[in-house]
Amino acid sequence: MTSDLPVPDPAPILDLLEAFRRSKTMFAAISLGVFDRLASGPASLDELARDLHADRDALQRLLDGCVCLRLLSHDGSGYANTPTASAYLTSASPRRLTGYARYSNMALWQLWAHLEDAVREGTHRWKQTFGWDGPIFDHFFRTDADRREFLMGMHGLGLISSPAVAAAFDLRRFRRLADLGGATGHLAVAACRRYPELHALVFDLPGTQALAGELIGATEVANRIELQAGDFFTDALPEADLFALARILHDWSQDKIDRLLRKICERLPAGGALLVAEKLLNDDRAGPSQAVFQSLNMLICTEGKERTLGEYAAILRQAGFAGVEGKRTGTPVDAVLAVKA
Repeated sequence: MTSDLPVPDPAPILDLLEAFRRSKTMFAAISLGVFDRLASGPASLDELARDLHADRDALQRLLDGCVCLRLLSHDGSGYANTPTASAYLTSASPRRLTGYARYSNMALWQLWAHLEDAVREGTHRWKQTFGWDGPIFDHFFRTDADRREFLMGMHGLGLISSPAVAAAFDLRRFRRLADLGGATGHLAVAACRRYPELHALVFDLPGTQALAGELIGATEVANRIELQAGDFFTDALPEADLFALARILHDWSQDKIDRLLRKICERLPAGGALLVAEKLLNDDRAGPSQAVFQSLNMLICTEGKERTLGEYAAILRQAGFAGVEGKRTGTPVDAVLAVKA
């Protein structure tokens, strides 16, 4: 017996069956040094196979995959980086995302293999995957080079998002910004560029200070940005009338978030505010896809999750804030501003 109902389009399923192959193709090309080798100019397949110590036939398949992904171009005689690959996938680019790509390949790729167990148990997979209790910041970045490369990957993401976050609200009334967990200072730089009267302080763990100083020092607003080493959970917070938490709240448990938000609110003067940069889930939680899958990623590798604007508003008001407002930025993170009640 046959059904008269139309057969659904299988394209979404077929695309998902292939999706992980596309990301792994990019990861492998980065790891093998394809984009760095081509940073100086086009090269033939034979030259690439020789210089990258790779099997010629197998490398050709990988390179052709990168052409399909529009990361490489091929003119019949040689391969070359596309502008996108040159900007984001070469080690010499100040906008590189290679650190986050390598982290995705070395850590997230393996952690996501245990998604089913994470869903069953509701906990991250560091112990199961690597034998570590977590958090990642204590174990994964064991050398200064590892930490620097990861921070540069996050810096690249910040260069995409931070100018839009700084522009999401009118922050002209604030005079001193303290960016907690501010890493390389990309948000502080973006805010100081937009608001000439603003001074900023980047507050983060000692391991971030050297790179932050190097990157901030190369900007035209370096004279308005300070660095201070500290742990925002355990140390006294700096003085400011505007605090920022960018990609911080989604890492931690509800209890830790509540304690941190109360600590910030108590430190702020009347009329002070907190700027939060996170990807906002839609109210129905069915999108945007970047937030939905980032929330799953947080399950796999942290204590936290992504939230709707309403959920952020609730926890911010409970901590003593009022007038919570959210803005979509069209970048990897959105913006929320909460004023002290």
